[in-house]
Amino acid sequence: MGWSARIFKGLGRVAASKARLYGESSRQSRPKRAWQALQALEGRISAPQMIAMNGAAELSGAAFAEIADNFLVAPADRPGAATGGARRGVLELLFGADFWLLTRQHCVLVFVSLALAVAAGVPLGLWAARRPRAGFWILGAAGVLQTVPALALLAFLIAALERIGTLPAVVALFLYALLPIVRNTETGLAGISPALKQSATALGLRAGQRLWLIELPLALPVILAGVRTSAVISVGTATIAAFIGAGGYGERIVAGLAVNDHRLLLAGAIPAAAMALALEWGFAGLQRAAGGAGPRRPQRPGAGRP
Repeated sequence: MGWSARIFKGLGRVAASKARLYGESSRQSRPKRAWQALQALEGRISAPQMIAMNGAAELSGAAFAEIADNFLVAPADRPGAATGGARRGVLELLFGADFWLLTRQHCVLVFVSLALAVAAGVPLGLWAARRPRAGFWILGAAGVLQTVPALALLAFLIAALERIGTLPAVVALFLYALLPIVRNTETGLAGISPALKQSATALGLRAGQRLWLIELPLALPVILAGVRTSAVISVGTATIAAFIGAGGYGERIVAGLAVNDHRLLLAGAIPAAAMALALEWGFAGLQRAAGGAGPRRPQRPGAGRP
């Protein structure tokens, strides 16, 4: 049952109780009086007032009968009659009491899933670069996972894991983060010049030494670009995890959608966007420190000369 329906039910209960106070003690007359009271409310409840009552139920945890009684007793045109006070601004909601809790929950969802994706994606990308036939299936499977809608994937994981909350959300974010990391790892390793590999072999380096000392350092900027993409995707996708009780900034967005409160929506969207930008800039700095923002095109002979 939706919030509006529950509030109307509360209005009916309040109307019935008032009918008893005014002498209508007959059991048969109570439903009739309650229905007449609800009919008298037709056209009196505006959209902002209903939004305010929904907000009192969703955000303040007020009882439905109490909200309905406040509406019937208080003047309908008094600001904050349903909620008992003025509506809070965006900044007040943004840095509310739950800010650090939601931030911690969102960071856990993003960084745990990203660490798992790096731990699995880099070896898979290495395998795809070493074995092109296997790489076709690895990249194909990661691409298929990327195309599954987020809510559908969450539904599958809830059914498979038989639970809701953080675990299915982390698994879903891990699966979504795989493709950019696997693809960029494969691209970075496959783009290394065969001459460099042959030179390393000629110097007496074994395959493992060549990988750690030559190939991975050269491919690191491209791999970090994939991790950077996965991190930004995970921040945005993690907001959907609030639908299954995993917490994070998505809780504010879900609550704002439930009560049609754009201030609450912004209080959830702004910190999520700020986290995505911070990760974007942070990984961009790591790429520059690792040797560049990505693969560079070879210059033609004489290029850049006057």
